[in-house]
This record gives sequence, C-alpha cells and structure tokens, in this order.
Amino acid sequence: MLTSAIVIAMLVTACASTSADTPADASSTPTTAPPTTQQLAASAITPDVITISSADVPLPEPQTASPTAGAPHRIVSLATGVGETLAALGVADRVVGRDETSNVPQIADAPVVTKAHAASAERVLATNPDLVIIDAATSPPEVITQLRDAGVTVVEVPEAWTLDDIAPRTHAVADAVGVPTAVADAVIAEATAAASPSSAATGTRPRVAFLYLRGTSAIYLVGGRGSGADALIAAAGGTDAGADAGHAAFVPLTAESVAMLNPDVILVMTKGLESVGGIDGLVALPGVAQTKAGRDRRVIAVDDTLLLSFGPRTGRLVDQLATAIGRLAP
Repeated sequence: MLTSAIVIAMLVTACASTSADTPADASSTPTTAPPTTQQLAASAITPDVITISSADVPLPEPQTASPTAGAPHRIVSLATGVGETLAALGVADRVVGRDETSNVPQIADAPVVTKAHAASAERVLATNPDLVIIDAATSPPEVITQLRDAGVTVVEVPEAWTLDDIAPRTHAVADAVGVPTAVADAVIAEATAAASPSSAATGTRPRVAFLYLRGTSAIYLVGGRGSGADALIAAAGGTDAGADAGHAAFVPLTAESVAMLNPDVILVMTKGLESVGGIDGLVALPGVAQTKAGRDRRVIAVDDTLLLSFGPRTGRLVDQLATAIGRLAP
C-alpha cells in the first residue's frame, strides 16, 4: 500500500498529464460509468462554476540574488511543483528540465522530462544537468540510480501537503541551488500569507467537499484528511467535509458517502470537471444532486497543477478560494 503522500503526488501528476492513471490504493471502486462522447463534447465549464486558473494566480515577483560559490547552473526539477519554487527564488534561467506539474511561464521553455509519473533518464541526461531535484514520489527508482551512476548530483527535498510544509521544502530547494536563506524566507513569507478564515465566512464555516474526478477512467474519489485540499479549505475559512467525517486522504465516491457529507460547496480540479462532462455531469454523479452544493450547483474548479502545488502561489490561491467560498456559501 502506498502512503497517502505518494498517492496524492500521483494524483497531481495524473492531473497534469494526458494520461489517466489510477491511484494504486483507490482504483477498484468506480461508482458510475465513464462519460459519453456527448457529455465530453459539452464539457466546457459553465457560468455556474467559479473557476480559478493559473493565470488568475500569478507567481510573485521572483527574487534576485547572486548564486553562492559552486552553485549549480543546469537544474532539472523532478519534484512535484518545485519548478515554481525555483522560479520564485530567481533561478528560472538555470532550469533546463522540469516535470509536468511545474508549468509557470518563467520556466515554460525548459523541456518536460517526465510522462505519467515517470522520469526518463535519457531525457534528463540530454539536458546535461549538474543538479536534479527529486522528492519521495519521483519515480521510477531505477532512473534515479541511473542519474547518480552518471555522476549527476541528485538532491531529495521534502514534499509539501500543508502550508506548514512550504517552509522546509523551500529552504531545502534554496540550499540545493545556492540561494541565500534570506531570499528563501522572502518566498516563504509570500507563499504562506494566506487569507484570514474570517474573510471567507461569517458565523459557521462552510462545508466544502473536495472531489477528485477522472471520468474517462471511472475514478471518482472524495478527499479527506491529508488530501492537501483539506489544508487549503481550512486556510480559506471552510471545513473540509471529508476530513470532518474522518475520511482518509481519498475514499471512493458513493451516493451514500457524498450525500452524508452534504457539503455547501464542492471543490474540484478543472480537468476533472471536464472529464465528467462539466457541471451537468458532476451533478449526475451518485449522490451529488442530493447535496446542498449539488442542488444549487455551487462548485469551485481550480487549475489542476495549481491546487495542490503548495508553492509560492499558495497564499494567493488561498485568498482566491476564500473569496470564492464566501460568494458561494449559503
């Protein structure tokens, strides 16, 4: 059984790639059929949905600092979303390769050297790197061995699934690329400057359910404790309905489970919503129409590679989520 963190990382990567791989511990309980061709043709996000795109949450102004002596000059990032951190630290010009979850404009010219979770040793080595950054979810292990055997410096940095995790990961990245601690601290300050919960709601905290959807592969999951979304929802002034119910990071979506949660708002990833045929397809999933959120079509869709990146843009994303929850919550 994979750990929750690794499963979540696989989900993020699946969202960013064109494949629809199934999480290893949540693949055996599809609750409805994949969307029809007609549904997919009508899958454009409708005005009922509040969308938050990557363009809506730009990267903070990159820091500037002279590299320390011996700092690497050709960096490949294979760690989930760390390319954004590299750009914010002011070393975008040194990034020569990236994974598919790192897609801010500052590093857009660096080639993607991964596909469907897997790094390619040939693609990485073709960039002639002097540093490769990985995390616990980087795979396959034999590629990491190949890179080290080829004499490339490989540094593993911590994963991040809460706002508290952003600081240690940012410091680890900064240390690896030769950026001073003060510069890293500036990036962390902006990344964790999240909205006050009171800005999202007055009185009770709205209940928000995070649904991970991959309709074309019949994958329908409800987020819970440790999904990553639970931390964002809490910071934005909501209550994660799945976590509040005691669910693990991801559990299968059933009519009973989602109806019992009865969220005020549903949070999804943009491509996931498209994969079920838009908001009409979402409401047609088992139990969704019986919830307050489904009945009133209160849905927030966030860009797939942004939602769980836990990088320099996270503070600004929380601000956007707080506003969206405040607009939709009854």
